[in-house]
Amino acid sequence: MDIETLTLPFRFAFMQNAFLICLIVSVPTALLSCFLVLKGWALMGDAVSHAVLPGIVIAYIIGIPLIIGAFVAGMTCAVATGYLATNSRVKQDTVMGVVFSGMFGLGIVLYVSIETNAHLDHILFGNMLGIDAGELWTAGVIAVIVAGALVLKWRDWLLHSFDPAQAQASGLRVNWLHYGMLTALSLTIVATLSAAGLILAIGLLIAPGAIAFLLVRTFSTMLWVSVGVCMSAMLLGTYASFFIDSAPAPTIILILTAMFLLAFVRRQVLTRRTAKEHKQVLVPH
Repeated sequence: MDIETLTLPFRFAFMQNAFLICLIVSVPTALLSCFLVLKGWALMGDAVSHAVLPGIVIAYIIGIPLIIGAFVAGMTCAVATGYLATNSRVKQDTVMGVVFSGMFGLGIVLYVSIETNAHLDHILFGNMLGIDAGELWTAGVIAVIVAGALVLKWRDWLLHSFDPAQAQASGLRVNWLHYGMLTALSLTIVATLSAAGLILAIGLLIAPGAIAFLLVRTFSTMLWVSVGVCMSAMLLGTYASFFIDSAPAPTIILILTAMFLLAFVRRQVLTRRTAKEHKQVLVPH
């Protein structure tokens, strides 16, 4: 390919907006993914991302901004899951499965019962190539709020993720940290609605942190590596989708999956090499 062909995607306004939304949402999703991976909240991200659908439909029916309905539904799912898990013998992952599948089913039922110009596939899988200026501003404001809070308080949330009892003994407000994380999760999913949709948003909330976890040993480094991984995968996936005529969001998820597999293989090779060298040192000559 010549230079003119390689730079072709950057000449279209819809591609420029797509690249811009990649830069915006990659930061909060990547930072948040590190905490979700360490805390074991991968399924919580999945639950909230699916549970926002009825909130979107109800917001459309009563005529309020869709992001408000999505945020309220996401927080309702998170709080309900925590309450049911605390006050029942059922484990939290089981409760999350029941709650988010029920809310997702409710959203589908509500959606098919109304007449709307909104396409369900855009809600589920995103519409990155159709993003407008308003959606860019909304995602940008949310990204700044969430990323700023995570960067400023990452040590508190890190301690809370590893040892909530120690966090409480240290004088931290564990309830504020708990619900603050749920709020950040709901806001981030709202910000990624246009880019990745409900279903694929979970990939952005897990894969970058998982990849960084396999590559580095300190959490502070993990945060920055996760952002770099997510941003590069989103930009590359959007760029590649232009030439292979595919949707950007699933292309991005495929690239993240490939990066995870490469990171996993690298970690396995290093682990076996270290074990072999350690065994050689222990064996008497």
